[in-house]
Amino acid sequence: MDFELRSAREKLEREQRERKERAKLKLEREKKAKDAAIKQREAIEASQRARRLDAIEAQTKADEHMQESLIAGGGVVFEIVFQAVPFQGIGDKIKLPPSCFTELSDQGAFDKGPLYFELSVDYRDNKKTTHSGVLEFTAEDGTVGLPPHVWSNLFSAQDPMDVPLVQIRYIRLPKGTYAKLQPDNLGFSDLPNHKAILETILRQHATLSMDDVLSVSYGQVSYKLQVLELKPASSVSVLETDIEVDIVSPEIVSDQPSQHVLRPLQFGKPESGTVEEGRYDYYKFTIDDSTVEKVMAGSVKVIVKIDVEKDGADTDLYVSKHPALFPSLNQHEWSSHDVGSKTLILESKERALSSGTYSIGVYGFKGTVKYQVSVLVQESSSGAKTGERAVSSSSDVDTVECRNCKHSIPSRSIALHEVYCSRHNVVCNHPGCGIVLRVEEAKNHLHCEKCGQALQPTEMEKHLKVFHEPLSCGCGVVLEKEQMVQHQARDCPLRLIACRFCGDMVEAGNAAADVRDRMRGMSEHESTCGSRTAPCDSCGRSVMLKDMDIHHIAVHGKSS
Repeated sequence: MDFELRSAREKLEREQRERKERAKLKLEREKKAKDAAIKQREAIEASQRARRLDAIEAQTKADEHMQESLIAGGGVVFEIVFQAVPFQGIGDKIKLPPSCFTELSDQGAFDKGPLYFELSVDYRDNKKTTHSGVLEFTAEDGTVGLPPHVWSNLFSAQDPMDVPLVQIRYIRLPKGTYAKLQPDNLGFSDLPNHKAILETILRQHATLSMDDVLSVSYGQVSYKLQVLELKPASSVSVLETDIEVDIVSPEIVSDQPSQHVLRPLQFGKPESGTVEEGRYDYYKFTIDDSTVEKVMAGSVKVIVKIDVEKDGADTDLYVSKHPALFPSLNQHEWSSHDVGSKTLILESKERALSSGTYSIGVYGFKGTVKYQVSVLVQESSSGAKTGERAVSSSSDVDTVECRNCKHSIPSRSIALHEVYCSRHNVVCNHPGCGIVLRVEEAKNHLHCEKCGQALQPTEMEKHLKVFHEPLSCGCGVVLEKEQMVQHQARDCPLRLIACRFCGDMVEAGNAAADVRDRMRGMSEHESTCGSRTAPCDSCGRSVMLKDMDIHHIAVHGKSS
């Protein structure tokens, strides 16, 4: 009986414990569920608060951006993202789709003056921004055409984008008053009238932006200039404004500088150098008016001299006067192709000699050459020296012409002379030569089969290579050296000329398309450049530059 009661009691206690544990677990689960519900509700409320704050912040930013766009655009809001497409244009003017023309026109953007746009690219946390004008509204929908200048300032050639997207925003820009530019290397300041060259480049642009890189070409040479400073803002308009430009020296000069750097030479002070085969070293020197007068009077001569220090290696020497900066095989005014050391004398017979700056080109013809180059002003020797006995003229003595050497010999000694002369001397039979040579020297006296020039055997190989190997001009003409020099100085459309209107050195181009301009001897560039208008000094009327002289004569009765 007691056993049954005890068992019943234990069972009851066990059931009570189990019920208590289940009740406890239930309470814990209910508490956890309640806590989870509270946390979930708090999280939802926090998320809702965050979304409301984000929405408020986004709206605030949108309002600020809209206000900024309104201010930047002078009341015109235009912002869009297009895929960039390159095209071969000049300057910084882009191409937009026709739909942009409609949108800008509806907002009155064309009534506010020239159109300017801010272009930005955000790629891999690297944001680049530049500015541009607009060329035309002919691009395909969803695309924007970028000229090389804009493309290079927005996109990196080392890390191209798969789909180049550009954000475009209409913006108003102040007129620029000052710009500081820095070339990437030495040599740009050597260009004659380099500020006029920059003026021509800037006429192709509508804007300038900080850190932009401008490309400037001078013949076959190219320079890159970075924009370091602008006033009155970091981005400015360069249309119809006078902007002061400062050129500063490059901070870092490359260990291997460009070939196209002119190193200064002083008269009488030689400079040493080393030039590799196929490359050029360039120098410059200046001749003043007084020196030119002495040269033309024949009292002095200017000598350009190169001493080669290594046997077997050889150089060529070229000289030109500015604005021809970098003389070469194709483009020069004076040259020397002697084997080894060489001397080039600029005397009074050189009628092209005038005051100014001259360039020297030292070309590595064969091997790596160590050399010394110098420019000297040396007195010319003329007339007989004091105490020198005058030589009697042939009219004072009875003479006979030697049948071998054709020299006039006194008749009393002609027989003896002819015997000696025929034994020891020979006359070159090449047409136009007739030089008298010692017998042992005759084997070293050769004539070029193509031009007939007299040469030593050691000079023949170089002569044929320099003067008779065909050379190709950039315009497609193939000529020998002498004809090529004349072609590139007078006829080549790629030759540099000074524009009579802008003063810049530009490619001559083809003949002007306009018949009247061709009759006035204008090049293709001058015909276009002269079409710009300027106010007449006398009446203020806007007249094309190329018609200004006719206007002065026809309207004001005076020559310009």
